[in-house]
Amino acid sequence: MSIEKEKLSHANRRQLLKLLLGMGLGGGGILWAWPQIQRSLLKSQPNVSSSVTDESSKATKKIVATPLTFLRNFDYGVLKQENGRVIREFRVEARTSTIKLNDAVSLISWNLNGQVPGPTLRVTQGDLVRVIFYNRAGHSHSLHFHGIHHADMDGVKPIRNNNVFIYEFEAKPFGVHLYHCHVPPVTRHITKGLYGMFIVDPPQPRPKADEMVLIMAGYDVNEDKKNELYAFNGLPNYYMKHSIPIKQNELIRLYLLNIIEYDPVATFHLHANFFQVYPTGMTLTPTHTTDVITMGTAERHILEFTYSQLGEYMFHPHQDQIAEAGCMGVFNVLKA
Repeated sequence: MSIEKEKLSHANRRQLLKLLLGMGLGGGGILWAWPQIQRSLLKSQPNVSSSVTDESSKATKKIVATPLTFLRNFDYGVLKQENGRVIREFRVEARTSTIKLNDAVSLISWNLNGQVPGPTLRVTQGDLVRVIFYNRAGHSHSLHFHGIHHADMDGVKPIRNNNVFIYEFEAKPFGVHLYHCHVPPVTRHITKGLYGMFIVDPPQPRPKADEMVLIMAGYDVNEDKKNELYAFNGLPNYYMKHSIPIKQNELIRLYLLNIIEYDPVATFHLHANFFQVYPTGMTLTPTHTTDVITMGTAERHILEFTYSQLGEYMFHPHQDQIAEAGCMGVFNVLKA
């Protein structure tokens, strides 16, 4: 059976699904088990973000995305139409790569599309989402999406190395969600980098704003089940050395996620300002205003704020040991 570069027509998909059902492999997400199909699928490189080197150009596999480019980079996937319905398709690849956390510490990460965190996937409520998950990391991995979907799409089944699985579901409800590997021990898979944000926009867009993502995470570099380093968007202290430029009086919409394992809670504090809180991003109006918020692991919110005065303003968890171990940053307010 020949399938060229995974460009399956709707008819081919239906025919293949019938064959798989006849073999008792089930519907929904498809685990491509046949070697010839698997080889054909793995021939083509996933459509990863521009910050990741392309293997087809014979470049080496390195994590080259920076937290500054990641900050405002949203992956909206590729729109396709099948059987009269629009599908938003993503391709996500699990890899193993070495990242340099600071001058003294490197980590062998398990990552998605060659970056930690994985790409920020963004859809609209009601979209039919298809995520083609390639596992090339050398270990069994999976993708578990927070949200509402069928049990077959829940991402708790390990996908073995050099296999591909298709997750397909309707995006709901709107809000700030996340995705991560759910293969035990889950904590180890997350702390090594297998996580990302999944944003589902409401049917009617939110007001215009400068939108950005901050993901708080920890690193257990010596595998003693304790975090030695912490970071916003992958690299400890990055935003202390490379402040985030924002414009005076411009609305900032911050999608914030706490994915720190081993520490039961973490806070987020903004200096010299207050922010409005949209819990889990599932409301269109804020519930309260504060300058510090407490979040358990996997908790997330939308925070909105503006700065009226120029200058540099810190943000960090109010647990000093977490902040001082790398989870700190600065907003640099510039004239509009």
